[in-house]
Amino acid sequence: MKVELRGIKKCFGSVRANDGVSLTVEAGSIQGLLGENGAGKTTLMKVLSGFVSPEGGRILLDGKEALFSSPAQAIEKGIGMLHQDPLDFPPLKVLDNFLFGRDSGFLLKRALARKELLELSERFGFTLDPEAYVNTLTVGERQQLEIVRLLSLGVEVLIFDEPTTGISTPQKATLFATLRRLAKEEGKSVIFVSHKLEEVLELCSGVTVLRRGKVAGEIAMPCTSEELVRLMFGQVITTHVAEEVSLGEPVLELRVWGVHTYRLDLSPVSLQVRAGEVIGLAGLEGSGQRLLLRACAGLIKPSRGSLFLRGEDMSGKSYQKFLDAGVAYLPAGRLEEGLIPGLNLAEHFVLARREKAPFFINWALARGDAGRKIEEFNIIGSPSTLVEGLSGGNQQRALLALLPDSLRLLLLEHPTRGLDVESALWVWDRLLERREEGTAILFTSTDLDEILERSDRISVFSGGKMLEILDASQTDVEQLGYLIGGNRG
Repeated sequence: MKVELRGIKKCFGSVRANDGVSLTVEAGSIQGLLGENGAGKTTLMKVLSGFVSPEGGRILLDGKEALFSSPAQAIEKGIGMLHQDPLDFPPLKVLDNFLFGRDSGFLLKRALARKELLELSERFGFTLDPEAYVNTLTVGERQQLEIVRLLSLGVEVLIFDEPTTGISTPQKATLFATLRRLAKEEGKSVIFVSHKLEEVLELCSGVTVLRRGKVAGEIAMPCTSEELVRLMFGQVITTHVAEEVSLGEPVLELRVWGVHTYRLDLSPVSLQVRAGEVIGLAGLEGSGQRLLLRACAGLIKPSRGSLFLRGEDMSGKSYQKFLDAGVAYLPAGRLEEGLIPGLNLAEHFVLARREKAPFFINWALARGDAGRKIEEFNIIGSPSTLVEGLSGGNQQRALLALLPDSLRLLLLEHPTRGLDVESALWVWDRLLERREEGTAILFTSTDLDEILERSDRISVFSGGKMLEILDASQTDVEQLGYLIGGNRG
């Protein structure tokens, strides 16, 4: 199916998310869509998939104008979108979520749906359990569920918004092979939205670049990453070199310590993290890194051993006690766990205050404080902007802005997930400023280059076990990949 977007316009208040955007995707092709965070990529794809109504412009499918005002209507027309933050129902099972979007047979065709789910999962190399609850899945697994659900609905135009975030390297290779097969052999139209230039260069036949709501340019493959970066930002982005920091006293110490859940038993861990140290947690999704971070934040009680913060035994203490001790946790699910949909930025900054709240809130003062934070952290929005209306990069900037001024331990899941090059560098500049102030940082990422570049030491996880702790300066991607796969050879 050939897709044409002509002069699409969409505003959110004074922000012009799409300002006359035109885009053509030929049937049987994989079209890349690039742009910095807030450039209008996701808004454009939400217009195409029926989540957002445009204020101007036309959508043509095989030359015929298409009108739809909901995702259900878009799917009926053959258009489906995989969102960066999966749209699912966490309290329900995988199979229940897989069945959503179908017109009938929700209760009567579960056996057939289960078979289809397992077959599609096997085709992609996913390991989805139909009876597992979605709130127990990792971000990567939830994305995988959305991929197979869209394919089961028979869509002809597939929109993938950061689909490789949170999945393993073998799963990514399988996904890319499947997308090529869907485009070349079945004639489907694929739109691939990504901030990872190397993925677009590897997979796409052409690329459209958005900048500030407008088309900055279109390029046919092959091209260089430098050409794409210039179109995205108007200049070549240079990586900042982190300054060396003298490490201080131990901040976090885990002594023969472990965590148990019904899905995974994190084997005994011994680890010491010093002030100013950055430790990357490497491993496939679900290998134990998330359990470690959540337990170190006081969100999960360890099943064995002791946890010390600056020499104080915090084992079994509440999340509130960990906050009081200077611990902060930024989850991968920005809207699910980090922010509160329905509240605006000013309300978030009021809630984030650690001092005792007054009986009455001075909202004029609160909006002024929020405005200063928004300016300081370069958030594209205003104090009255609802957090779900922010782009992924601006949501991450908001989470960083909500952190207390002084921290002893900062725990992060995928701190640059879904961010463009410039936004990712900006985030790490802020984190390294924390490091220079003596904050110890633990973070997890599926990007091995990020793990290697940003860490002092790397802790490798595989199957619920901490295999080794490596000196990042003495480790390469190949060695790290072997260890993540459980191969010590």
